[in-house]
Amino acid sequence: MNAPAGIATPHAAPPAYLLLLSTGALLGLTTVVAGLASGLGWPPIAFLFWSALGGGLILAMLAAVAGERLTPSPALLRYGLQAGLLSFALPNILSFAAIPHVGAGFVALCLAFPPLLTYGLALALGMDRLSVQGLAGMALGLGGALLFAVSRLTGADGGGLWTGLALAAPLSVAAGNIYRSAAWPDHASPRLLAPIMVLTATALIGAYAVASGIPLLAVPSASTAGLLPMQAAIIAATYALFFVLQKRSGPVGLSQIGWIGAITGKGLAVALLGERFPPILALAIPLILAGIVLVSRRPR
Repeated sequence: MNAPAGIATPHAAPPAYLLLLSTGALLGLTTVVAGLASGLGWPPIAFLFWSALGGGLILAMLAAVAGERLTPSPALLRYGLQAGLLSFALPNILSFAAIPHVGAGFVALCLAFPPLLTYGLALALGMDRLSVQGLAGMALGLGGALLFAVSRLTGADGGGLWTGLALAAPLSVAAGNIYRSAAWPDHASPRLLAPIMVLTATALIGAYAVASGIPLLAVPSASTAGLLPMQAAIIAATYALFFVLQKRSGPVGLSQIGWIGAITGKGLAVALLGERFPPILALAIPLILAGIVLVSRRPR
């Protein structure tokens, strides 16, 4: 898919596959840092709110340094509200709340589902072409994603409700992938849209916390406070690349960060959080990688 109308693609931008790998890896890292924070006593929604606020402010400062004018307009605010809800606030609220119950590794595995859902929506809306190569790639990726899910469910001890909530997050992510391309404001750059979306999503998360009676000022201990700037920097880096990749590759190409995020997040959860690495993942990961190759080479 071509870039949204009215926006020129920078000639110096990194290759799309490097953007894909980098953004996906950062996305997987986000879930692991959230899992680490949860294990150290951080309330998940409070940690999400403050780290998102920090990430959004970093993105806003970078945009200002680059000469972007962060002047609110009805179109930008509407875009930020809807993209922030679908792409950041809702899926992250579901995921961060589920992490203490199902583990960061499983939440990372859920990142593997949005590519298929995004491709299906793009086909239904005429935003992508139906092709044998694309369908085969999505089938392989979905097969690997299902193996990921089975690896968690077969070893789960209860938590069916939280498992279901974690699996609901990909539906919102897929809808957000489509919306951001379809509603991209004319002449708006990725540097401008990234802070608008993240800061608007932060406001939505804060409103949810207040309405639900979730305390936002509960910090477990000073020794764990260092996780906040770390997660804020990861969020800023993720979404700085995120919109550039969306402009280059469209919603379906962007959605493949979910597969990279799932592999990275699960691997880091095993290495850093002591989670189990089921042998079935040795088959799932090659299926997902093969799916990425086929989808990225599909006719568009």
